[in-house]
Amino acid sequence: MNKKQDIRNIAIIAHVDHGKTTLVDGMLRQSGVFGAHQQLTERVMDSSDLERERGITILSKNTSVRYNDTKINIVDTPGHSDFGGEVERVLKMVDGVLLLVDAFEGPMPQTKFVLRKALELKLTPVVVVNKIDRPDARIEEVVDEVLELFMELEATDEQLDFPVIYASAKNGIASTDLAKPGQNLQPLFETIIAEVPAPLGDEQAPLQLLVNNTEYDSYQGRLAIGRISRGSLKSGQAVALIHHDGTIVPARLGKLYIWDLNERSEVQEASCGEIVTFAGLEDVAIGDTVADKENPEQLTPIAIDEPTLKMNFMVNDSPFAGRDGKFLTSRELRTRLYKETEKNVSLRVADTDNPDVFEVAGRGELHLSILIETMRREGYEMSVSKPEVIYKKEDGVVLEPMELLMIDIPEDKTGVVMEIMGNRRGDMKNMTAMGGGQFRLEFKVPARGLIGFRTQLLTETRGHAIMNHVYDGYEAYKGDIKSSDHGVLIAFESGVATQYSLHATQSRGMLFIPAGVEVYEGMIVGENSRHQDLEVNVCKKKHLTNMRSSGADASLRLEEPRKFSLEESLEYLDNDELLEVTPESLRLRKRILKKNERDKAAKKASKLT
Repeated sequence: MNKKQDIRNIAIIAHVDHGKTTLVDGMLRQSGVFGAHQQLTERVMDSSDLERERGITILSKNTSVRYNDTKINIVDTPGHSDFGGEVERVLKMVDGVLLLVDAFEGPMPQTKFVLRKALELKLTPVVVVNKIDRPDARIEEVVDEVLELFMELEATDEQLDFPVIYASAKNGIASTDLAKPGQNLQPLFETIIAEVPAPLGDEQAPLQLLVNNTEYDSYQGRLAIGRISRGSLKSGQAVALIHHDGTIVPARLGKLYIWDLNERSEVQEASCGEIVTFAGLEDVAIGDTVADKENPEQLTPIAIDEPTLKMNFMVNDSPFAGRDGKFLTSRELRTRLYKETEKNVSLRVADTDNPDVFEVAGRGELHLSILIETMRREGYEMSVSKPEVIYKKEDGVVLEPMELLMIDIPEDKTGVVMEIMGNRRGDMKNMTAMGGGQFRLEFKVPARGLIGFRTQLLTETRGHAIMNHVYDGYEAYKGDIKSSDHGVLIAFESGVATQYSLHATQSRGMLFIPAGVEVYEGMIVGENSRHQDLEVNVCKKKHLTNMRSSGADASLRLEEPRKFSLEESLEYLDNDELLEVTPESLRLRKRILKKNERDKAAKKASKLT
C-alpha cells in the first residue's frame, strides 16, 4: 500500500450555525481559489435556497483547496442528525475530520452524533474552536468539554491526542496557541497536512470504488460520486458494477471529473485516493461498488440508520386543489417520491392500499419537512398527515425511538420546562450552569414526546428557549403520553372570511386567518379555547340597514392571527387532521371535510371501541 502524499481528504463536522461554511469560505479565499476579479458567494457550501435561508447544510457537497503542493478535498457534512444518511456516506470518503465547535456553546447534540460515526470509522480528528473573538467565549472550558465528549464516545488513545486550533472563521484567522493570535488560516492548513493521514491505496491493483452519492444531470443522466479505494479510473473504461445484493453487471463509464478548487473539472484518468464524479452508469445506486471487470471485488455497502418517523403523503383533494401547483396527480407525486429515494438513502417510500396515498418514512421531523418544502417549491401540491414514530418489537418487547434533548433556558424557566418534559416521559440526565443566568438541561425523551414540543416550549418560555435534539437509539416503550387537549375552530361553509364574523369568532379562541382570506368547509381557522372542536361561520356578513354607518366595520378590532411555519403546522396536526401544502399556501384542515360525514365516522369509531 502506498500513500498519496499530495492529497488529503477531510470532512467538516459542526453543529448548526457554528461557522462551518464560513470557515470553508475563508479557506477558499486564502488558498487563492477566488482571484481579485471574482466574487465569492457567501456560504458557498450552502448552495440551495433552503440551505441559505435556514443556515444549515442538508446535502453534503465537495470542494477543494490547494496549499503549496497538496490538494485538500473538503466535504461539508450536514449539521443535523435528520440527515444522518448524508453524514455516513460522506465519512466513508475521508481520512480525517475537522471538528468545529463554538467557543461559547461547546459541543452540541448533532456534533456528538456525527463525531461518534467518525470515531467508529477510526478517522483522525482535528479540533477547531471557532468564534474565539466572542465576548462570552469559554475557550478552555469548551476544550475540556470536547475531551470529555471524546472519552464518552470511547475514542482511542490516538484520537484523544487531538490537535486544537483556535480560530475566528469570520475574520479568517487561526492559531495553535491562544497566547499568539493568528494572522491568517495558515496554521489550520499546516495542521491538516501534518495530522490527517494521506490516503492509502495501490494504483496497480484492480479497481475498487464505493458509490457514496448520486446526482442527476439533464445532459449526461445519472452521475455517481465516490472515492477510488484501489487502482485507477479512466474516462470510457469498461467496469463491473456490483449491486448491494452482489449482482454483477458489466458497464462502461462516460466522462470523468474531479474537484479542482471550487469547480468540477473533466479529466481522462484519476488514481486511488481521489474523490471523483463520473457519468455513464444509469442503474448505479448509492452503496454499489464499481470494480475491475476482470477481478470484480465488492466493498462493504454503506449501512444507514433506519427511519424513526413516518407520515402519509396524499393527493390534495381539497376544494382549492389545482389553484397553485403544477404537479397534482398521484402518478406525479409517486414518481417524485420514489425519485427522492435514489439520492436520499435514509428515506423510505411505500405504496398503500389507496393509490392516492403513499407512506413516507424518514429520520425525523426536519428530514421530512425539508422534503415537503423542496417539493412545494418545485410546484407540487399534496396533503400530509400527522407524523408518527416507528415502533419495533424484539423478544415480545415494544421498542420506541429515543432522542437526546438539550435545552438552553433562563434560570427562572427551568421549573416549567421540567414539568413539561415530565408529562412527555422525559428523563433529565444533566443540568449545567452556562453563566449569565442561563442553564442547559439535558433529557432523554421518546421521539413522540417531541412532536409538538417546540411550539409549547417557546410559548411557555416566551421565546427564551433554544432546543436541539439527536436520535439516541431504541428503548422499551415508556408509557402513554397525554395528547393535545386543544380543540379547533372549523369553517362551517366555503366563502371569504369577513371582519364582522371573525370579530365574533375570536371570543371563542385564537384565530389562524385574517379577514379577506378564502376558506372552505372543513378548513381549520383557529384554536378553540375549550377541548372540543367547534364549527364556526367566518363568512357571515352583517346585514345592511338604513342605520348602518359606512365606517362601522372599522371599529371591529381583530387580534393578530397566529401564523404557522411548515414545521409548526406538522406539530400542530391531530390524527383526524391534514396539512394541505401548495406552492403558495399551508392550510390546516380536517381529514373529512363535511360535518355530517365526520359525525358518522366518529360514531362508527366509538362503536368499534
